[in-house]
Amino acid sequence: MTSRLVLGLLWLFHWLPLSVQAAVGRGLGALLWRLGRSRRRIALRNLELCLPELPAEERKALAREHFKLLGRSILERGLLWYASPERLKRLIHVEGSVSFADRHNGAVMWLCPHFMALDVVGAAVQLYIRRPGASIYQAQSDPVFDAAMRSGRLRFGNAEIFARNETARPLMRAIRAGAGFFNLPDMDFGERDAAFVPFFGVPAATLLAPSRMARALNMTVQPVVGEILPGGRGYRIRFLEPWDHFPTDDPVADTAQMNRWIEKEIREHPAQYLWVHKRFKTRPAGEPSLY
Repeated sequence: MTSRLVLGLLWLFHWLPLSVQAAVGRGLGALLWRLGRSRRRIALRNLELCLPELPAEERKALAREHFKLLGRSILERGLLWYASPERLKRLIHVEGSVSFADRHNGAVMWLCPHFMALDVVGAAVQLYIRRPGASIYQAQSDPVFDAAMRSGRLRFGNAEIFARNETARPLMRAIRAGAGFFNLPDMDFGERDAAFVPFFGVPAATLLAPSRMARALNMTVQPVVGEILPGGRGYRIRFLEPWDHFPTDDPVADTAQMNRWIEKEIREHPAQYLWVHKRFKTRPAGEPSLY
């Protein structure tokens, strides 16, 4: 019943002007900052590890702003799941090589790091690109929320998503059939199929899949970055130029290069990155926990 009530509130909330949603979302984020002691500690620790050159008070201000953007990303999920395509197109401002995937004859991987507008990028790919998309998602333990998430992300009819705990075969079939792969490359899923690669100078368990898949399936990799704009201005989605130097025959070097690119994007908008995730949870053998 609780999950259905929350979904009902999200549906009602999405009718409000985005400027109102943004203000309420930032208020929610400020409340989460006060109540979410564990996630607050994780965010501050990540910022300490990744941006040690900043004064402690500046890192704390960044973390506070991050929580306000996190609050927005939670409440504005209803907008992405329920608003009309026409309204979303008015709010989602796309830039760069948006049409690349439709012009390109071969396989395509959209590489999208975990910024707060990640779900907006997923909507933009479906709204502005004719090529179907495929991605992996984390199945929710609550079946009602899981069904709502799947429905919201698939409602435009040109995408497929596959649970992370499922076999990769359906995903591979979709890619071989022409779907672009929406790949989220920057979370800690343990040592399996990963290598410890520097992320802001700290060894971070990072999946080698972007390099290995791109090489195995002859995929062209196009980075895409999302940004939440202030107030009711909407979102900016940048489709960057495809990489002509990725992949190589060295997946570890490729992954290190990918992390350096993500670092560069984070430095442009540091509060927008997902700092509440334990990015350095998995440690090399013998190293103590960083949290």
